[in-house]
Amino acid sequence: MRIAIYGAGAIGGLLGARLSLAGEDVTLIARGPHLEAMQDRGLVVRGREREEVARPRCVEDPVDAGVQDTVIVTLKAHAVAGVVGPMQALLGPHTSVVTATNGVPWWYFYGIDGPLRDARLESVDPGGVQWKGIGPERVIGSVVYPAVEVVEPGVIQHLAGDRMLLGEPSGEKTERVRALSAALIAAGLRAPIRDIRHEIWVKIWGNVAFNPISVLTVATLDRITADPDTRTLVRTMMLEAQAIAEALGIRFRIDVDRRIDGAAQVGAHRTSMLQDLERGRTMEIDAIVTAVQEVARLVGVATPTIDTAATLLRLRAAQLPG
Repeated sequence: MRIAIYGAGAIGGLLGARLSLAGEDVTLIARGPHLEAMQDRGLVVRGREREEVARPRCVEDPVDAGVQDTVIVTLKAHAVAGVVGPMQALLGPHTSVVTATNGVPWWYFYGIDGPLRDARLESVDPGGVQWKGIGPERVIGSVVYPAVEVVEPGVIQHLAGDRMLLGEPSGEKTERVRALSAALIAAGLRAPIRDIRHEIWVKIWGNVAFNPISVLTVATLDRITADPDTRTLVRTMMLEAQAIAEALGIRFRIDVDRRIDGAAQVGAHRTSMLQDLERGRTMEIDAIVTAVQEVARLVGVATPTIDTAATLLRLRAAQLPG
């Protein structure tokens, strides 16, 4: 299987390294010092018990990679629209595209039953650039859980987690999703095929609360969940998100308090949004928060606490230099 990882940072680097070490034909698409380091010395993955070096093909221009069987997009959600043009060099008539980004995906309503079928989400796909340029029919959805950081160019630290859930938007277990699942499992990841919209909401459920609060408080998950006041705030925001999901037919298998307890067990982890804040990078506000607000309006669910947190979060983001 020819697999390209578009955006070979932390998560993309981990996936690319694991697949490459398992013998797949992998190309990492990256740029800058991180790309140069990988080209010169390989990609180093540091885990708790061992360090490995993978040597996949690493390029900056997708043209140098050529047509792929699968493209796994691990860029920040707000960056994907900007690479739809260059991505065309990777896409053949049967290429699948795995969206491994946070938040509500641009294709969420593709083929869904009911009046929202094929609705476009302007917050995550302004002007339908991804819908038209990638095509929802190519998509395999995914939810990625490993905690990974790029600690220096060419070096990623794998802190915890090995789950990458997969699913077709249609819910079918197609040949292409089964093949990808098998490849990821052979690479040492847990990659079951699931009802992907349900799994997307399980992750959004926590992210829509923990990410904004972590930015506003500069606190890690253990501190947010241990403080009674911030825990209550998290719970209120999560209940609003749960109401949105349930209006879409999603039913959670655990209650909100168990979901919060699960986050607490992760420990002193900085959310992805807090990491972006600390590094002066653009935060994934639209995918993780604004899109949830947009979906809430579509299904007629009020989200006063999420709306308040979103207002404060956007003002905080506006203070970042540049």
